[in-house]
Amino acid sequence: MHGDPMMWVAGIRALYLQALHPRAVRGVMQNSDFRRDAWGRLMRTADFVGTTTYGTAGAAEKAGARVRRIHRLLSATDPDTGERYGVDEPALLLWVHCAEIDSYLHVLRRSGYPLSDAAADRYIGEHRVSARLVGLDPDTVPGDRAAMEEYFEKVRPELAAGAEARAVDDFLLRPPTHPLLVPARALLWRRVAQLAYASLPPYAHELYGRRAPEPDTVTRRLRAAGAVLRCVPARVRWQLPPKHILRAMDRLGPEARPAPCKVRP
Repeated sequence: MHGDPMMWVAGIRALYLQALHPRAVRGVMQNSDFRRDAWGRLMRTADFVGTTTYGTAGAAEKAGARVRRIHRLLSATDPDTGERYGVDEPALLLWVHCAEIDSYLHVLRRSGYPLSDAAADRYIGEHRVSARLVGLDPDTVPGDRAAMEEYFEKVRPELAAGAEARAVDDFLLRPPTHPLLVPARALLWRRVAQLAYASLPPYAHELYGRRAPEPDTVTRRLRAAGAVLRCVPARVRWQLPPKHILRAMDRLGPEARPAPCKVRP
């Protein structure tokens, strides 16, 4: 799944969803210059996902230890209450994890990636390992679609589109770029960001206050985007950084190349 090009759309959806948890997004905004380093943050996330997906067990453990070490040093302040809290609170780590995994699964399946319900449940369960790597107790992490849905129902009252979420929304629609690339941003990037936004659950649209097309229209657009992007040769796509797939193939041999046909039903 993680070798599919629609993962980039899924990653943007995850950012939109993650930003709706005020305590979680505040931890990001208060510990980094999001607008100046957003691309770096996205690439670091892609590098972590790539390492835990295609790297060795040792490399994954090392990446997880690095994330935990950084999180232990960071904290944020609630502007309303003055409360100081660590960004490694289990509840916050769990929200980031679930928003990410749900987005990956939702966008890929809705865009036509061939994954059965049983395989989708197994995918969520497998990611308890990545949850452990960032510091969560795997037993507290949803292990299938039903548990994931139950988690989102439980956490919804805590969600809101505050100032930090608005800043993320503004960045995703209008990321800083060279003046010569502004037309391309309007033509290409904004369409991708709008598609990712449209794929959010209805309650997220309500919180952001911006309507989305009808679900059937969104699904058609996701399938069309998936069909186009999957026409790009895999070897071309895999050249994009951080090249984890190519490194894994060098290590394991070309027969290890990822392909949807290898997904067990």
